[in-house]
Amino acid sequence: MDNKYKVKVNGNFEFEFTREEIEALDTQKVSKNKYHLLKEHRSFTAEIFKPEFLKRNYEIKINSNLYSVKINNELDQLISEMGLSLGSSQQVNDIKAPMPGLILEVNVKEGDEVKEGDYLLVLEAMKMENTLTAPRDGVVKSVSVEKKDTVEKNQLLIEME
Repeated sequence: MDNKYKVKVNGNFEFEFTREEIEALDTQKVSKNKYHLLKEHRSFTAEIFKPEFLKRNYEIKINSNLYSVKINNELDQLISEMGLSLGSSQQVNDIKAPMPGLILEVNVKEGDEVKEGDYLLVLEAMKMENTLTAPRDGVVKSVSVEKKDTVEKNQLLIEME
Protein backbone atom coordinates (compact mmCIF):
# COMPACT_ATOMS: atom_id res chain seq x y z
CA MET A 1 0.00 0.00 0.00
CA ASP A 2 1.24 3.47 -0.88
CA ASN A 3 -0.25 5.12 2.23
CA LYS A 4 -2.47 7.52 0.30
CA TYR A 5 -5.18 9.46 2.09
CA LYS A 6 -8.28 11.02 0.58
CA VAL A 7 -9.61 13.98 2.52
CA LYS A 8 -13.06 15.47 2.00
CA VAL A 9 -13.61 18.96 3.41
CA ASN A 10 -17.12 20.27 4.12
CA GLY A 11 -18.51 17.44 1.95
CA ASN A 12 -17.51 19.31 -1.24
CA PHE A 13 -13.75 19.60 -1.63
CA GLU A 14 -11.55 16.54 -2.09
CA PHE A 15 -7.81 16.32 -1.65
CA GLU A 16 -5.33 13.45 -1.85
CA PHE A 17 -2.15 13.19 0.19
CA THR A 18 0.62 10.66 0.63
CA ARG A 19 2.14 9.84 4.00
CA GLU A 20 5.36 11.50 2.85
CA GLU A 21 3.54 14.78 2.06
CA ILE A 22 1.91 14.76 5.49
CA GLU A 23 5.18 14.02 7.29
CA ALA A 24 6.89 16.82 5.33
CA LEU A 25 4.51 19.43 6.77
CA ASP A 26 6.17 21.90 9.12
CA THR A 27 3.95 21.42 12.18
CA GLN A 28 4.35 22.06 15.87
CA LYS A 29 1.96 20.79 18.54
CA VAL A 30 0.99 23.71 20.79
CA SER A 31 -1.44 21.94 23.14
CA LYS A 32 -3.56 18.79 23.27
CA ASN A 33 -5.71 19.62 20.19
CA LYS A 34 -3.95 22.72 18.85
CA TYR A 35 -1.22 22.89 16.21
CA HIS A 36 0.83 25.57 14.48
CA LEU A 37 1.88 24.96 10.89
CA LEU A 38 3.83 26.68 8.15
CA LYS A 39 2.99 26.17 4.50
CA GLU A 40 4.52 28.20 1.65
CA HIS A 41 5.79 30.84 4.10
CA ARG A 42 2.31 31.28 5.63
CA SER A 43 1.45 30.61 9.26
CA PHE A 44 -1.68 28.68 10.29
CA THR A 45 -3.20 27.77 13.63
CA ALA A 46 -5.24 24.57 13.61
CA GLU A 47 -7.45 23.29 16.42
CA ILE A 48 -9.29 19.97 16.40
CA PHE A 49 -12.86 20.00 17.75
CA LYS A 50 -15.20 17.00 17.99
CA PRO A 51 -12.75 14.30 16.89
CA GLU A 52 -14.46 11.03 15.92
CA PHE A 53 -11.32 8.95 15.56
CA LEU A 54 -12.99 5.64 14.68
CA LYS A 55 -15.13 7.25 11.95
CA ARG A 56 -12.21 9.48 10.90
CA ASN A 57 -14.42 12.60 11.08
CA TYR A 58 -13.09 15.81 12.54
CA GLU A 59 -14.23 19.38 13.06
CA ILE A 60 -11.15 21.55 12.53
CA LYS A 61 -10.75 25.26 13.06
CA ILE A 62 -8.02 26.87 10.95
CA ASN A 63 -7.36 30.56 11.51
CA SER A 64 -10.94 31.17 12.79
CA ASN A 65 -12.61 29.16 9.99
CA LEU A 66 -14.42 25.93 10.91
CA TYR A 67 -14.17 22.90 8.58
CA SER A 68 -15.71 19.43 8.62
CA VAL A 69 -13.06 16.91 7.56
CA LYS A 70 -13.47 13.23 6.61
CA ILE A 71 -10.27 11.22 6.12
CA ASN A 72 -10.15 7.93 4.20
CA ASN A 73 -7.02 5.82 4.34
CA GLU A 74 -6.08 3.34 1.65
CA LEU A 75 -8.04 0.50 3.27
CA ASP A 76 -11.19 2.68 3.43
CA GLN A 77 -10.74 3.51 -0.26
CA LEU A 78 -10.31 -0.15 -1.22
CA ILE A 79 -13.42 -1.17 0.74
CA SER A 80 -15.39 1.61 -0.96
CA GLU A 81 -14.14 0.60 -4.44
CA MET A 82 -15.25 -2.98 -3.76
CA GLY A 83 -18.75 -1.72 -2.95
CA LEU A 84 -18.53 -2.77 0.66
CA SER A 85 -19.13 -0.77 3.80
CA LEU A 86 -17.68 -0.71 7.30
CA GLY A 87 -20.44 1.21 8.97
CA SER A 88 -23.52 -0.47 7.57
CA SER A 89 -24.34 2.69 5.70
CA GLN A 90 -25.54 0.54 2.83
CA GLN A 91 -29.16 -0.47 3.08
CA VAL A 92 -29.80 -4.21 3.02
CA ASN A 93 -33.00 -5.12 1.16
CA ASP A 94 -32.48 -8.82 0.44
CA ILE A 95 -32.09 -11.44 3.14
CA LYS A 96 -30.40 -14.46 1.59
CA ALA A 97 -29.55 -17.89 2.95
CA PRO A 98 -26.03 -17.80 4.40
CA MET A 99 -25.74 -21.56 3.82
CA PRO A 100 -27.85 -24.44 2.48
CA GLY A 101 -30.42 -25.76 4.92
CA LEU A 102 -34.02 -26.33 5.96
CA ILE A 103 -36.47 -23.58 6.98
CA LEU A 104 -37.87 -24.48 10.43
CA GLU A 105 -39.86 -21.30 11.11
CA VAL A 106 -40.96 -18.17 9.27
CA ASN A 107 -41.88 -15.44 11.75
CA VAL A 108 -42.94 -12.68 9.33
CA LYS A 109 -45.28 -12.19 6.40
CA GLU A 110 -45.59 -9.67 3.60
CA GLY A 111 -46.40 -6.18 4.91
CA ASP A 112 -45.08 -6.77 8.45
CA GLU A 113 -43.12 -3.93 9.99
CA VAL A 114 -39.89 -5.10 11.59
CA LYS A 115 -37.27 -3.47 13.78
CA GLU A 116 -33.56 -4.10 13.55
CA GLY A 117 -32.80 -7.37 15.36
CA ASP A 118 -36.33 -8.84 15.11
CA TYR A 119 -36.40 -12.59 14.37
CA LEU A 120 -37.36 -13.22 10.74
CA LEU A 121 -36.89 -16.97 10.34
CA VAL A 122 -35.03 -20.03 11.61
CA LEU A 123 -32.76 -21.97 9.25
CA GLU A 124 -31.43 -25.39 10.21
CA ALA A 125 -28.01 -26.10 8.73
CA MET A 126 -25.47 -28.72 9.77
CA LYS A 127 -27.71 -29.80 12.68
CA MET A 128 -27.72 -26.25 14.10
CA GLU A 129 -30.57 -23.76 14.23
CA ASN A 130 -29.65 -20.33 12.89
CA THR A 131 -32.00 -17.45 13.57
CA LEU A 132 -31.86 -14.78 10.88
CA THR A 133 -32.70 -11.29 12.14
CA ALA A 134 -33.70 -8.03 10.49
CA PRO A 135 -30.59 -6.03 9.53
CA ARG A 136 -32.51 -2.74 9.85
CA ASP A 137 -35.95 -1.27 10.52
CA GLY A 138 -38.28 -1.73 7.57
CA VAL A 139 -41.28 -3.41 6.02
CA VAL A 140 -41.30 -6.96 4.65
CA LYS A 141 -41.93 -6.68 0.91
CA SER A 142 -42.06 -10.41 0.19
CA VAL A 143 -41.32 -13.78 1.76
CA SER A 144 -39.98 -16.33 -0.73
CA VAL A 145 -39.91 -19.39 1.53
CA GLU A 146 -42.22 -21.40 3.76
CA LYS A 147 -41.72 -23.72 6.72
CA LYS A 148 -40.07 -27.04 5.65
CA ASP A 149 -38.58 -25.55 2.43
CA THR A 150 -35.04 -26.59 1.56
CA VAL A 151 -32.84 -23.66 0.49
CA GLU A 152 -29.48 -23.24 -1.20
CA LYS A 153 -26.72 -20.84 -0.21
CA ASN A 154 -27.48 -17.24 -1.34
CA GLN A 155 -31.11 -18.09 -2.16
CA LEU A 156 -33.42 -15.11 -1.61
CA LEU A 157 -35.50 -15.67 1.53
CA ILE A 158 -37.03 -12.29 2.39
CA GLU A 159 -37.15 -8.98 0.56
CA MET A 160 -37.49 -5.72 2.51
CA GLU A 161 -38.43 -2.21 1.50
